[in-house]
Amino acid sequence: MDNSSRTVVVTGFGPFGEHTVNASWVAVQEMKKLGLGKNVDLHVHEVPVEYQKVQSLVPSLWKQFHPRLIVHVGVSGMATTVTLEKCGRNHGYKGLDNSSFCPDSQCCIVGGPDCINSVIDMESVCKRVTATAGLGVAVTVSKDAGRYLCDFTYYTSLYLSRGRSAFIHVPPLGKPYSGEELGRALQAIIREMLELLDQAEDQIHCQQHIH
Repeated sequence: MDNSSRTVVVTGFGPFGEHTVNASWVAVQEMKKLGLGKNVDLHVHEVPVEYQKVQSLVPSLWKQFHPRLIVHVGVSGMATTVTLEKCGRNHGYKGLDNSSFCPDSQCCIVGGPDCINSVIDMESVCKRVTATAGLGVAVTVSKDAGRYLCDFTYYTSLYLSRGRSAFIHVPPLGKPYSGEELGRALQAIIREMLELLDQAEDQIHCQQHIH
């Protein structure tokens, strides 16, 4: 198995608006301390809250690392749970970013599909993580990542990877979880995602041998 099959990239966002400390980047850094196991080559990156930076950074991460999976993490001021996003959407980007910019087209990829689903079954991930004893963090599933930089980043990554990406929204720090608790939750969630990817590949290999 080549190294890229065990490489995982996880991103969090930098400050924006009232989020002078972005809970997503704090959570990703806490998860990095814990790691994903000795067999996983983990890389973390902070993403600026700017459309044009995302348009250059996300492709460069895929090109540089050829990862098994990229997981993007963002903060939602409305969230009270850790939320697994099922899909990214292409249209409706009207909110200005940190440099007071938004795309003229108000979309991620001109001519791209309206919606792209992750290949990862978020409902299954949610059930499996929720069954984890002692995690102490509520996990839910959503199909609307919010039409701002989170959704924009997710769609861009899904488009480039043909669905081999994930997005996780976290609540602001202390509402109700600490950075350490969020980091533990991210570790558990991403491990389950990798497990599901492994199982899916095993099934494909079995079917190929049958035929």
